[in-house]
Amino acid sequence: MYHVSSWDAISNPGRKPLRKPVDRPLVILCCRKPESPNPLNQMQSFRFVDLFAGLGGFHLALDRLGGECVFAAEWKEHLREIYNVNFGLYPAGDITSVSLKDIPDHDVLTAGFPCQPFSKAGEQLGFECTEQGNLFFNVAAILAEKKPKYFILENVPNLLKHDEGRTWKEIQAILGTGEDGLGYHIAAEKLSPHNFGIPQIRERVYIVGSLIPLEDFSWPKKTDAPTSIDTVLDDHPADAKKLSTQVIECLEVWDKFLKLCPENVEPPWFPLWSMEWGASYPFEDTTPYALKQLSGMDGLKGFKGSHGCKIGKLRTIEERWAALPSHARTATLKFPKWKKDFIRLNRQFYADNKEWIEPWLPEVLKFPSSLQKFEWNVKGGVRNIWDYVLQFRASGVRVKRRNTAPSLIAMTDTQVPIIGWQRRYMTPHECARLQSLHTLKKLPDSQTQAFKALGNAVNSIVVESVARALIQSVTIIESHSNHDVGAEKA
Repeated sequence: MYHVSSWDAISNPGRKPLRKPVDRPLVILCCRKPESPNPLNQMQSFRFVDLFAGLGGFHLALDRLGGECVFAAEWKEHLREIYNVNFGLYPAGDITSVSLKDIPDHDVLTAGFPCQPFSKAGEQLGFECTEQGNLFFNVAAILAEKKPKYFILENVPNLLKHDEGRTWKEIQAILGTGEDGLGYHIAAEKLSPHNFGIPQIRERVYIVGSLIPLEDFSWPKKTDAPTSIDTVLDDHPADAKKLSTQVIECLEVWDKFLKLCPENVEPPWFPLWSMEWGASYPFEDTTPYALKQLSGMDGLKGFKGSHGCKIGKLRTIEERWAALPSHARTATLKFPKWKKDFIRLNRQFYADNKEWIEPWLPEVLKFPSSLQKFEWNVKGGVRNIWDYVLQFRASGVRVKRRNTAPSLIAMTDTQVPIIGWQRRYMTPHECARLQSLHTLKKLPDSQTQAFKALGNAVNSIVVESVARALIQSVTIIESHSNHDVGAEKA
């Protein structure tokens, strides 16, 4: 069993840490660079490990290149069982409970380590997330012990900017060729399935590493060919979930909004927050929280909250606080620029269009606050909501063109993309096509579990393209250096 939470204390206790170490158990590991890496003798017979395996997107990709998976790890039991059905290999459970000596030697390490600590949608605790953020150090520990020739990591793009870039710098310092690094030559690139002809925009950062210099490595070529979601849809699938009455009613209300909008008024590009229509609480130089800290809720007595609610007429502090939009109730003394911009734009849009918005507004109040927000990503398109791909998200009702599906996330049932012109949700098998995982023999039986697993998965075509480029580029270098290497897979 091993648990790693800080690399500085392991690799070089005398160096000033790149960040404040977390006070948790450490294991001392040898981190020296290998003097002479063993080249892959044949691309067709390389060995790889699949960490945080999920549905096995990395496995599927590297198997197509001739790789043999010698170890996998996945902490969710139902996904381990499905992985075994699909690949004939039962993964280990919690990676922190696996002894390093029990991990077989391998040529390629793959890991889509947990992204929630670095995602814009989460709290962005990063390495300080005690449950998931420090699992990167377990990956580094395996690299230090086993010294595979290559690695391929995947995460959310925000990883590169997290903590003002310090997280990415620390990763480079740990894995790279610097004095205290593991000796890997590293490259990183943002890639999305739509770059490879798959109708889904889901940008992820891929990080590759090699013990051989990456002089001849280049990222797979992106395509700008148009895509269509129709290519992944089945004709009248029997397992397609129909829309509930409430969902249809909500979409009809927003469709009415589009049709009421005058022809000379373009539906805004920015998210529409209807709770700001009629609100007057201060937001430019202060926040409701700041006023609350200064003078209690009396500081907001003369202002209006969501949809013009008069805060001063409410009796209790709890009622007054709840009258504010949820995005205005954050415990901060100053809102970030993007939030102030959206509040300002929404209030101006309402002021300019109050005449036709005001009669419509009561119709949206019957829905939860998340459904009182709207994103129209179809600039210049026909104003018929049922012509498009739809999705209910925490950020609101999102409308997209038919060329791509919304980015798959670890979805709840209500967040599954909706095919508007068929008035139904996408099926798990259709979403599997978006991740190039449709050839798997088995998906989770529960649609809820299937959608969540697919939202956490990697796209196997993207991974295959990256892995092929990485392995072939280093094979070329070894050939130039008179190493004994095998032929590439055609």
